Amino acid sequence: MSEIHGTGFADRLKTAAEAKKALLANFRPKPTVTDPELADRTAARQAALEQVREERALAKTAKRQAAADALEAARQAEEAVDALALDAKRGARKERKALSQAEAKAKRDARYAARKARR
Repeated sequence: MSEIHGTGFADRLKTAAEAKKALLANFRPKPTVTDPELADRTAARQAALEQVREERALAKTAKRQAAADALEAARQAEEAVDALALDAKRGARKERKALSQAEAKAKRDARYAARKARR
């Protein structure tokens, strides 16, 4: 049968060599094709990353500012309480002083009235 097709030993060796070359060609690395969109995707990914970093930095700054504001509000509230306590203390002192002055005046008036009554 091999003679009908005109295939001799040399033809079979040649066909086998070509088949082997074809199989080895499948294992060779193919030249890489770079996607033209790769640079755009990389730039978009970088931009998204920068945006996320910026948002996180803003959130962190806002959190720190909120904490600082809370501390400041607590300090101001404490100062207000201290000021109210001081005002109350001063008011009580003024009231005691006014009562003392009124008592002293009443005492003077009583002495004056007693002196007038003796005459």
